[in-house]
Amino acid sequence: MEAFFNWLNGIIWSNALIALCLGAGLWFTLRTRVMQVRGFAEMCRLTVTGQKSDAGVSSFQALAISMAGRMGIGNIAGVATAIAYGGPGAVFWMWVMGFLGASTSYIECTLAQIYKEKDAEGRYRGGPAYYIEKAMGLKWYAVTFAVATVIATGLLLPGVQANAIADSASTVLCGLGNCEVAGGAGALKLWIGLGVAALLALIIFGGIKRIATFAEIVVPFMALAFILMAVTVMIVNADKVPAMFSDIFSSAFGAHAAFGAILGQAIAWGVKRGIYANEAGQGTGPHAAAAAEVSHPAKQGYVQAFAIYFDTMLVCTSTAFLVLSTGMYNTFRTVTENGVQKLEAIVTGVPGLQPSEGALYTQAAVESVLPGGGAIFVAVALFFFAFTTIMAYYYMAETNLTYLAGVKKTHPLATLLLRLGIIGMVVFGAYHNAAMAWTLGDIGVGVMAWLNVIAILILQKPALIALRDYERQKKLGLDPTFDPDALGIRNADFWKTKA
Repeated sequence: MEAFFNWLNGIIWSNALIALCLGAGLWFTLRTRVMQVRGFAEMCRLTVTGQKSDAGVSSFQALAISMAGRMGIGNIAGVATAIAYGGPGAVFWMWVMGFLGASTSYIECTLAQIYKEKDAEGRYRGGPAYYIEKAMGLKWYAVTFAVATVIATGLLLPGVQANAIADSASTVLCGLGNCEVAGGAGALKLWIGLGVAALLALIIFGGIKRIATFAEIVVPFMALAFILMAVTVMIVNADKVPAMFSDIFSSAFGAHAAFGAILGQAIAWGVKRGIYANEAGQGTGPHAAAAAEVSHPAKQGYVQAFAIYFDTMLVCTSTAFLVLSTGMYNTFRTVTENGVQKLEAIVTGVPGLQPSEGALYTQAAVESVLPGGGAIFVAVALFFFAFTTIMAYYYMAETNLTYLAGVKKTHPLATLLLRLGIIGMVVFGAYHNAAMAWTLGDIGVGVMAWLNVIAILILQKPALIALRDYERQKKLGLDPTFDPDALGIRNADFWKTKA
């Protein structure tokens, strides 16, 4: 079974998907006239303004929910894994994906706002399934995305986050001598999984309002604390920072003697983990974006473009600098001996660790500077990163379940089964094999990315029209409002009836 999933993951994450995501980001950057640079000040302004309502949340709350989804273990464990497979050069390609992904995020999140609607309970709902049906008119395509997202975010992806929480926490607790008390490392991971599942139940049974409130409090705090830790470690290792930057840029283009042979891996893993971490094009961010109360769809497009910058350029980069400046990383290349592929170490900064154990690299990096406290700090940070991501995954799965229900209220049994399913996968993922958890998560991300990127390449025009309309009204000194009929945008029914 494991061999089958690895084969399927290789098909989904072929070079074609890497090229599609990079190409889409470059195309949208050109089509928006590099809005992620021109509109940076506007992104920052809109992030802290806006209002909420009974039907929707504020722009900042929508940002916090989407950031909760983006800032998971991909930011801590995933970045270290990318370095393990692609070397320091993977960091550069992660930055490229972050820069280009900001424009991709603008397109998909603006589309989500344009084609959002109110569900049977009067709450804003939207996302790829909604804009695929309304703008493309392809119900089967929309249903395919919705089903794939319910499976991915409700079943596959939560296990990856829970697995990282359990691995990180058990490493710390076992180091303090608590393994035997719990009945061994395996039993300890199970208890950790049960604890995380119980806390998750308290949040998700409270609905979107409780999720939004929790996210807007926890997400900024955890991100800033992690960034400050990275800055502290870099100051302590200031003498190694110039060499770190040299390694990143030289190996990104194959010029580094040690890493030149894995240039392809650097590009592939940088892009792959960039997508996994910031989720641009994956189709997850639009769900939270649609819930925002705004006067013009482009407003939330700007805010969600800023989310990519914050996630990739600050949080992911913090992890990369932690690991690289301390030398606490391993890098491997794939070699074939007697027809069998295996990993061969190029750099061994932390002997014994495998690429899939990404969080342990970050723990080792902080521990090297703050002995006795570093591993605990990373474990706590990873818990909040991963837990808020699981929470956001539930919201995405629930939104697509609502879409599948149509005009009717989602059946209470279906909602209950979804909640129990995601809670069960948290417990299961907590003690399951880390490599398998990552493989299943990659499959979920990859399927969503394929479906969504193709859709937004076809549907980009309304988002581009909205951008031009927003910029025109801003030049006139107005607080932009949205009239889809005046702009020739059809099927944006919510905005026609909006008071």
